[in-house]
Amino acid sequence: MAGLFEDEPAVAPFSGPSLFGDEPQAEPAAAAYRVLARKYRPTIFSDPNDPESLEGLIGQDGLVRTLRNAFAMGRIAHAFMLTGVRGTGKTTTARILARALNCTGADGTGGPTPDPCGVCDNCVAILADRHPDVVEMDAASNTGVDDVREIIEATRFRPLSARVKVFIIDEVHMLSRNAFNALLKTLEEPPPHVKFVFATTEIRKVPVTVLSRCQRFDLRRVSVAELSLRFSRIALREGVKISESAIGYIARAADGSVRDGLSLLDQAIARGAEDGDEISAGMVAEMLGLADRKYVHRLMKALVTGDAREVLAITEIAHAQGTDPGVLLGDVLDFAHFVTRLKVNPALAESRAVPETELEEGLALANSLGIPWLGRLWQMLLKGVAEVEHAPDRRAAAEMVLIRICHVADMPPPGELLKKLEARINENPNLSNGYGPGDGGNGGGMLAQASNGAPAFSAAPQAEPAPAPRALNFTDVVALAGARHEVMLYAHLRQSVHLVRFAPPVIELRLEPEAPRDLAPRLAALLEAETNRRWTIALSQAEGAPTIDAMEREAEAGIRQSANDHPLVRAILEIFPGARIEALHSAPEPVSEEPPPDWAEFTPPDEAYFEEEE
Repeated sequence: MAGLFEDEPAVAPFSGPSLFGDEPQAEPAAAAYRVLARKYRPTIFSDPNDPESLEGLIGQDGLVRTLRNAFAMGRIAHAFMLTGVRGTGKTTTARILARALNCTGADGTGGPTPDPCGVCDNCVAILADRHPDVVEMDAASNTGVDDVREIIEATRFRPLSARVKVFIIDEVHMLSRNAFNALLKTLEEPPPHVKFVFATTEIRKVPVTVLSRCQRFDLRRVSVAELSLRFSRIALREGVKISESAIGYIARAADGSVRDGLSLLDQAIARGAEDGDEISAGMVAEMLGLADRKYVHRLMKALVTGDAREVLAITEIAHAQGTDPGVLLGDVLDFAHFVTRLKVNPALAESRAVPETELEEGLALANSLGIPWLGRLWQMLLKGVAEVEHAPDRRAAAEMVLIRICHVADMPPPGELLKKLEARINENPNLSNGYGPGDGGNGGGMLAQASNGAPAFSAAPQAEPAPAPRALNFTDVVALAGARHEVMLYAHLRQSVHLVRFAPPVIELRLEPEAPRDLAPRLAALLEAETNRRWTIALSQAEGAPTIDAMEREAEAGIRQSANDHPLVRAILEIFPGARIEALHSAPEPVSEEPPPDWAEFTPPDEAYFEEEE
């Protein structure tokens, strides 16, 4: 029916006289509005002769170069797999491919070309989505094997009017396993008049058997600079006044997606169309729920100077404007990253992709801040963003994070703090508490070892023979129980057993009252299974050694006392009253070169057996 589709003219209203003799007044038909994402959808790969063209695909130079070369060499694949995030041009590329394969040129005699003319019958029909030989299927709603069988059946027939049939399957990862299997044979050996173009955002969900039969193209996210340039040209063509900063906000919020960015630009134009004035950055920031960039800059300066009152004033303004606290912290985190990059690589200041105001503020902070401070700010903000996400009151959590950063703004970095503590130890001999230069006192030992070089050896290291297996001990027996997953036996051997005598294959033990009565036979059975030899576990009333757990607790107490007595720790406790050692974390131990115990020494042949002592 005419008038149901936007490309077909509506039925003209009756303009003659009515039955009653009066002339009817025809109401003007409202023109159907096309959103910018559809109006400016690319129709060609790119136009190198017209860099300001809005009809070309942007941000996919690698894909365009490969396809141009393929057309020039006549090496066009029978199946293409297009993958990438939403809005980068996967379906658009598929439609351009369909036109490029079937274009006949303005005179009707042309062949496949990477630059379709757009005026021949095939190009016009494909562009209007009504060509019978170009079939598009949404795999999200057609996931079954029957849908794929319809495509397979259609491949048996030659195209009606096009050069080749093109089957475009969007979101192909949504097909069922049986549907993929049904497609494999046709995909591997398709008829010469058939081409497949698949598009997906979840490439990992596509079977490898399908991927191996396709030529794969990864469409990358479009950069902020490319998006800003495209949006500025579209706004100019639409006759819309919009500031460069507002365009930058939209380009960053698009996150590499052209379609998302054009939808946001559409929304911004509708929002600012009331008074006809220029669309400002503040208006776009309010629309997106972002913090105005000038407030982010003010907030960063307040954090650097430790001005907590200014921080609370800025968060109050942001809250009144409807800015989410988590988004505010995320913007500050993003700006901190930008400042750090400028600090590391000042050449980034020459980039045109960054607004001038952002660049000026970032350079000023990069010249006044150090990498340690910026690194600490990054860690605290990163942790703060996670805190806000799990807090019952997001605003309160964000403010507490920012206040915490203000209070550590004037604190020295850890390296400088250690130097001050070393100097304090050198000035106060009482803090050394008998430690010598090699133990951390007088600025040496633990701290000095980090700066002193390793001793030089004049002779080259000589290869040493492998160490011989060491003698077995009771700790190895306990470890064996743990390694064999004897959980209860392992726990009681550590907590309820006192070693009296260890003379393999005889072990004499004293048991605590809570130890199980079958501990001795269970331990003997474990050792016999390991060595294939009989062991004797004797029970004694002698005092014996402390339990393994007790010895470890005693050793830990000694280490804690040693840490408390260290001059560096004593200096810290003196400077920060009320501080205490909460936990001890030992450094990773080097790989031990100690040989394993010699269990084989106790394997048969046996020469004597020991009877269990009463």
